[in-house]
Amino acid sequence: FVAGVIRGAARNIQTGCLLDDEDVCVMLQGTRMVKVRSQRWQKHRCLRLLDDCVTVWCESSKSSSKARSRQTFCVTEVECVRVGCQSECLRRLVRSIPEDLCFTLVFRGGRKSLDLCCSSREEAQCWVRGIRMLKDRIANMSQKDKLDHWIRGYLRRADLNQDGKMSYDEVKHLLHMINIDLNEQYAYSLFKKCDRSCDNRLDHVEIEEFCRELMRRPELDAVFRHYSSNSCVLSTLELRDFLGDQGEDASLNHAKKLILTYELNDWAQKNLFMTQNGFTMYMLSHENDVFNPDHTHVHQDMSRPLTQYYISSSHNTYLTKDQVTSESSTEPYIRALNQGCRCVELDCWDGDRGEPVIYHGRTLTSKVPFKEVIETIGQYAFKVSPYPLILSLENHCSVEQQNVMAHHLRSILGSALLTQPLSDHPATLLPSPEDLKGRILVKGKKLIGQLGNTNSTASFSSSSDEETGCGNKIPSRKLSPELSDLIIYCCSVPFHGFDAASKTPVTHMSSFSESEALRHIKDSGKLFVRFNSSHLSRIYPSGQRLQSSNYDPQDMWNGGCQMVALNFQTPGEQMDLNRGRFLPNGRCGYVLKPDFLCQHNSHFNPESTGGGPGHVPTQLTIKVISAQQLPKINTNKSSSIVDPQVWVEVHGVAIDKARAKTHRINNNGFNPRWDSTLSFQVQVPELALVRFMVEDHDHTSKNDFVGQFTIPFTSLRTGYRHVHLLNADGSSLSPASLFVHVKVARRGIPIKTVSERLTNA
Repeated sequence: FVAGVIRGAARNIQTGCLLDDEDVCVMLQGTRMVKVRSQRWQKHRCLRLLDDCVTVWCESSKSSSKARSRQTFCVTEVECVRVGCQSECLRRLVRSIPEDLCFTLVFRGGRKSLDLCCSSREEAQCWVRGIRMLKDRIANMSQKDKLDHWIRGYLRRADLNQDGKMSYDEVKHLLHMINIDLNEQYAYSLFKKCDRSCDNRLDHVEIEEFCRELMRRPELDAVFRHYSSNSCVLSTLELRDFLGDQGEDASLNHAKKLILTYELNDWAQKNLFMTQNGFTMYMLSHENDVFNPDHTHVHQDMSRPLTQYYISSSHNTYLTKDQVTSESSTEPYIRALNQGCRCVELDCWDGDRGEPVIYHGRTLTSKVPFKEVIETIGQYAFKVSPYPLILSLENHCSVEQQNVMAHHLRSILGSALLTQPLSDHPATLLPSPEDLKGRILVKGKKLIGQLGNTNSTASFSSSSDEETGCGNKIPSRKLSPELSDLIIYCCSVPFHGFDAASKTPVTHMSSFSESEALRHIKDSGKLFVRFNSSHLSRIYPSGQRLQSSNYDPQDMWNGGCQMVALNFQTPGEQMDLNRGRFLPNGRCGYVLKPDFLCQHNSHFNPESTGGGPGHVPTQLTIKVISAQQLPKINTNKSSSIVDPQVWVEVHGVAIDKARAKTHRINNNGFNPRWDSTLSFQVQVPELALVRFMVEDHDHTSKNDFVGQFTIPFTSLRTGYRHVHLLNADGSSLSPASLFVHVKVARRGIPIKTVSERLTNA
């Protein structure tokens, strides 16, 4: 399986065609650039691509441990590379810095962007092309390639004297780096077993053998042997039997396709056999992922009214951190849009020189020009999703600056901005995401009954979503007809009760604080579900969440609320759930609600103790078998090894919420094995999310988060699967994964699985 740890794909990344690439050669040599933070702060820094062709080293004058940890970054951490003066910082310096010398590296998570200026246009282009190419190359690597490259990087770092051989002390150093604390006797015996030359040093071939022994997957071997009649290879028929037990396409053609794709042995491939190595490669691939691959593209009906979809929504999108003192920026809009967000918020206030600004009013947050935000939105609106984007305006501007807002919206967004109702569309239904593909909608207050008088203004009072940072209501103010004309399908109105709402047009929508929404769900669950079947609703966090914490979005989805707005800048369980909810349907930001939440006469009550008519209780059984290559949490302590345990959580209606955990494994983040079976009774699987979460057990303080993956129950695949873990910010933690077995049984339909047969055997 790991015969290519040193050679294989890792070598293909570093050598071969890469060393022939001019851009990579320039990056490997290093380039002196100017790191820019402001007009006053501009420092010369050297950037250099390290030999692994994945890691970039950045020169720094700081010596703190935090600064040292930021001296390198992996190209996979780069979310995007922007050419020219596209960042806020460089945009302000565009007249003093040649634009064709500049580029910006935008990172995932909390790491600040790098604004860089090269000495020549050619150098800048080399780095832009090079990083983009390396990102694409790694993204297209198989899981095995990533694994090989991962272990190769550690081998290089563990070879302290860089002589190409490893002493036993260097091997122990390697084991600590890859997060495993082997028994001293076993580690030494394994070292001596591989030391064929008996010189107490492992050479190239011996290191490979040592790694092969480390990387063995006995749990995968057991599954392979169960289906193989000779324990050496799987025939096409035997592989078909395995696929059938997995709940997959069990045709001979599919089995043959997998052999031709994943089997590396020429003889086996020619004779349509799958060896143990080929089986391991298939099991590690995304084709065998716990997430249904059919759901990685848009697969749902996109022609239904907007009210029938959950819509990925952001709160106070402009903020980088907390609600009181943090910076306002265009960057969070880019990050939200790149995550598939389809409803962003703009808090608009009067600015200097007649130009409106966006910030959290009456707080210490900084201000960003409204025009810059709209320009950014225009550029990134449809890079990830083609479906409609909603701009939720919280309008505190004077009539004069509202007119400026309307002008910027029209002139910058152009034909993408929806300015008229769709022709021939019934007034009793909202359009569908398909109808509004590529269009930008404005949500806000609209003049009612004065649409024909273009020279007039009218007063409007704030609805519940228009609040300052301290929760104080904004006084009545006037609305400009020019801005009002841009509100077509998302007209914000106060909520005056369910009886009144049933008589309002479908274009009217209301916003609710989290506490208001929870009250409606608990006191009038059925009525709230019915309201959300015909009208859009937006839920926003409490004004008391000054640190940008988030509420539990699951409660709101249970009530059929479409726009459940969260602080995207704050990682945690709530954002994990949000990413999981919008993981399917190609991550396009629109996911169909279950049918029982779309019916005008629905009897579904999210607070009921059972699923109700039409809901079949489902038994979910997950066997957490093992984990692979979990990262170290405390990288500053060389002796710190992870003590992992796994939580499996079900998030859904109140009766379905449950969590269970495995026991912990001491001192092994490399290949811990649990074989723990966790069971859950799920009443409403259509609403349920399943969250796998790994943490590092700590005897004295709070356990540390290691990684997680959240998936809708309806996207969960049964059988033996790998769960590819994510960081707190949603980025890949590859090659870290869990190996699990998933079983689903409806009431009265027992399912006996191969997992049970293996256990009984």
